[in-house]
Amino acid sequence: MTTDYYFILAGLLVGFCVGVTGVGGGSLMTPILISVMGIPPQVAIGTDLLYASISKFCGSLVHAKKLNIVWPIVIFLSIGSIPASLGTTWALHHFFSSANEYKKLLTIVLGFMLVLTGISILFRARIEQFFAKRRGMTPEQRHSLHHADSDEAQAIQAKALIKNKTMIIVMGAVLGVFVTLSSVGAGAFGVMALVLLFPNLPMIRIIGSDVVHAVLLTLVAGLGHLVSGNVDFHMLTFLLIGAIPAIIVGTLVSSKLPEHQIRRVLGVTLLLLGINFVVNPVKAKAAPTAPPVAAIHNPKVAS
Repeated sequence: MTTDYYFILAGLLVGFCVGVTGVGGGSLMTPILISVMGIPPQVAIGTDLLYASISKFCGSLVHAKKLNIVWPIVIFLSIGSIPASLGTTWALHHFFSSANEYKKLLTIVLGFMLVLTGISILFRARIEQFFAKRRGMTPEQRHSLHHADSDEAQAIQAKALIKNKTMIIVMGAVLGVFVTLSSVGAGAFGVMALVLLFPNLPMIRIIGSDVVHAVLLTLVAGLGHLVSGNVDFHMLTFLLIGAIPAIIVGTLVSSKLPEHQIRRVLGVTLLLLGINFVVNPVKAKAAPTAPPVAAIHNPKVAS
């Protein structure tokens, strides 16, 4: 019963961070479940994927109502990510006899994705500035295009979509593999990649498109882990009990909190957690060895 309260508190903490900053769902939840609560990595990742799909679904409805979704981007991302996720799930079943054998792989990939997510949060503005300079865009042009919704801006977006169609599919495939293995990347890392591919697209449309794609991807990846027995519905229920009201509260008070400082702390935290998982992955337990035959027939040998 005490553990249930911990799950609710974890949901509250992560949900509030998501509400305030828009990121931190899988990036925070999975490390908390593994490092603080001792949940096996495969169960933490599988449960977190379904948690992310359900919690992001409400946000996707809001973005759809406000017309913040660029559906061609969502479709092309899904063309790459859904088959990649299914293929990754198949590979885990095909090449490993049990979840215990790929536990270390999942932990290393989780650490790698946490490092990338932490870097994308900490240095997002500088990364955007670097690519904007290479494209010859001034900060004023970049800001106006990020917040513009004129006919000219939409025409530029359409041309960029046609030009980058293959890259979107490839990006979706990469996200499909890594999100399935780690439950991390569909949020902050996905937004960062879309910003680099579509520097002229208003940020609200990038976020809206990424959220909808994340709902689809985490649902498919979560169902794949469910088939493998890596989802704990009891834990999922209590995580959602804490997270859903916290996301609402965090969203309401986000304008009154220092988001920049919170993002910086979040980025550093994820970076350090990622390095720790890469350096000290959760190792698979060694299979129990049978006692020697001689010891079975002669107890004195065993002693």
